[in-house]
Amino acid sequence: MKKRVLIVDDSSKWILYHKDAVREVFKNDVEIDTASSAKEGVEKLMLSIDTPYDFILTDMQMEPDFLPLYAGEWFIKQIKFFNEYKNTKIIIISATSNIRQIAENYSVDYIPKYRCNDLKEYCNKLLNL
Repeated sequence: MKKRVLIVDDSSKWILYHKDAVREVFKNDVEIDTASSAKEGVEKLMLSIDTPYDFILTDMQMEPDFLPLYAGEWFIKQIKFFNEYKNTKIIIISATSNIRQIAENYSVDYIPKYRCNDLKEYCNKLLNL
């Protein structure tokens, strides 16, 4: 059965990078959806409620509508409201300096964007999550 992945980032360059990395990991056994904002990410969650995502990769710093929270934090809080997504692996991929603390606060995994430069290491990290 194909893995379902949602990638949420406001940078089209990073979305393409993450899509390539996810395809490297899962080969042809993956279905990838993307969203360019936290709000659009929630729309995708609701549209996929009957077939929840297996992995959600999200940036933190996107639209500024949710201050003092990062948009990605708001998005993670929304994911946690859905019982259908309780088994979904959430991974923060961000350049924000407090990424580790945010990940711990929400009990999710993280990969700092500076670690994404090495595609092989990045893919191994995804596989081991």
